[in-house]
Amino acid sequence: MTLSSSSHTTYIAPTFHDVLLAQRRIRPYLARTPLHRYPAIDELIGTQVFIKHENYQPVGAFKVRGGINLISQLSAEERERGVIAASTGNHGQSVAYAARLFGVNARIVVPEQANPGKVAAMQGMGAEVIFHGANFDEARLQCEALAQEHGYRYIHSGNEPLLIAGVGTGTLEMLEDEPELEVIIVPIGGGSGAAGACLAAKAIDPRIRVLGVQAAASPAAYETWRQRTFVTAPNQTFAEGLATGSAFELPQAILWEKLDDFLLMTDEEIMQAMLWMIERAHTLTEAAGASSLALAYHLREELQGKKVGIVCSGGNTSLEQLRRVLAAL
Repeated sequence: MTLSSSSHTTYIAPTFHDVLLAQRRIRPYLARTPLHRYPAIDELIGTQVFIKHENYQPVGAFKVRGGINLISQLSAEERERGVIAASTGNHGQSVAYAARLFGVNARIVVPEQANPGKVAAMQGMGAEVIFHGANFDEARLQCEALAQEHGYRYIHSGNEPLLIAGVGTGTLEMLEDEPELEVIIVPIGGGSGAAGACLAAKAIDPRIRVLGVQAAASPAAYETWRQRTFVTAPNQTFAEGLATGSAFELPQAILWEKLDDFLLMTDEEIMQAMLWMIERAHTLTEAAGASSLALAYHLREELQGKKVGIVCSGGNTSLEQLRRVLAAL
């Protein structure tokens, strides 16, 4: 699949073969994350639920798979120029972690009120963190301007085939560990994780239903998928991993072709799921990572009798966010 974007950039969508190559590239650097079942989660949803613990990654989120796959493939000239990315935290941590592994200078542009734990982690991995703007979209525009001005290799959080192929390895692991999964639920912010999940799942078994979930308070990716045209939308969710005000071309092209359904959850429903993950799965998850459980609960009647995989995409919540969740419920 070849896609031309509104910015006249041409993207070649990754394939399942690219996911297999990515698995080989990242294996020396990342341990396999577990796929666990919990009786109390099965009871909550009313069926067999398998949680993919990407919150156990060394940066606490799934995106590190893509970062390693991409930065391992940079040319010598790109490595010399250094890389830059915009992020609310997890993409930036992924780039910072991989850049440190391969000796590349990294700069991450984050919103001024970015999660302090994620910022500290990026700085601890040697990245220069640049604060700009009130939200991700403002940070992204500044990032693109700096890349243009200084010649850095810009690593977009969604429109990167190697990122998508890299994160698709998580779904590949899920189906290696539990080949009879019938439904996989994936959180969507920019959509790279869901696009990678679709590439892997549909290649292995086209009958697997892949479902996406985004926050109702930041529905740009959802509206773009539903309307089949690129739209912007208010970006007000507390779930930073789901917080995008505009959709990305390459993930959407894959999702338009392969994603089975896409639904929205309220911030309150996501907060409740964060507590369920703590109480019933003994695991700390950020809001985006809990959104897949929120959707599973919402769809629990139609999921009866099915083997369901949910992606816990990250665990990088802050104490402030936890206090807010506990106070709200």
